Amino acid sequence: MNYQDAREIYAQSSDIKSRTYLEYRKDMKRKAIAELEVLPWLEEKLRELNPNKQITVRKSGGDRFLWFLRKGGITREPDFIAEIDGQIVEFEFQYADKEDLKFYDFKISKIVKRKHHTVKPIEGKFFIYIHKPLLKYAIITPKWIMENGIRGFVEAWRSEAFRVPKEKFEEILLPDKKLEKVCYMIDVKNFILEFQHQLIDILKQKLSKLLQSVIDQEKILKMIPRDLESFFEICFILDNLNKIPENIQTWFLKALSYSTKESHSLENVAKIVYCLDFLYSKITLQQYELSQLIKSIELLLKKVNGFYKGDGFYSSSSYSNPIEETRYALFSINLLEDLIQRYFVLLSKFSPRRKSRAY
Repeated sequence: MNYQDAREIYAQSSDIKSRTYLEYRKDMKRKAIAELEVLPWLEEKLRELNPNKQITVRKSGGDRFLWFLRKGGITREPDFIAEIDGQIVEFEFQYADKEDLKFYDFKISKIVKRKHHTVKPIEGKFFIYIHKPLLKYAIITPKWIMENGIRGFVEAWRSEAFRVPKEKFEEILLPDKKLEKVCYMIDVKNFILEFQHQLIDILKQKLSKLLQSVIDQEKILKMIPRDLESFFEICFILDNLNKIPENIQTWFLKALSYSTKESHSLENVAKIVYCLDFLYSKITLQQYELSQLIKSIELLLKKVNGFYKGDGFYSSSSYSNPIEETRYALFSINLLEDLIQRYFVLLSKFSPRRKSRAY
């Protein structure tokens, strides 16, 4: 049986829509990147607002792990938890990338709670909102949002939300020069994230005819790949069809075997890592398979690092395009880091006091 955290299953069913799991994770990482960059700034800001008090701020929420995987998902936890002289204060975080917004939207579930047939704003919680283009911020309460917003449908969320009109919201924004560095780092890291994930769009274009030609989905589930290229192509097709191959455990072991080849180009490493990532998310994993996975990750990371040229670029061939080679490298590193962090979660599940289970 395929084990997945219930929160992850909920997140996939409600949020993934037409995206593959990998594309969904990329989108979730965007907000997590922003939150991790904002965290030190928020702690400093709270110290300014609460002088002579002991203050610590930590990341919380379903995406407190940047990789947003099996211990991620949708939760009711706040994005940040601050401790101010021993008192716990919850913070939700949102930010705007554009200046021409007519409304600033907030999810109803984070603003109000229903009790005894009455709807009341949630207490003990604040929203930290950063307007990146204006380099301004606001710290507001659910009560303020409820009193100044109107309930309306948000197409992007496919649900109702409290919508605060631009003229009301922007008049409470406060400038902060320190946000310039924070917003710059958010943009830089998101640029890198988008740059390496453009590989998916490139691959979709290259394989578009193959994807369109797949009529008999049942047949492709039974195909036996001849080599790495065909193995990767079938994994890519199945991923986009939201299908899995028959004998998927054998497929996973086959993907692991490709990592042990003595010589690989960065393109081939990226394809192997893609296959491992796709298959891993669909299978049960026994302890001996986990050990093999770690060995493969170590080998692949070593190969990628061996192609680094010390000038910001990666290259596995003198005839290759350094930009495309670097894209392959960053794509591989990103997914390998996901796999590494999954490993630490899974490792805690395999206790010698328990009977071995599949995760």
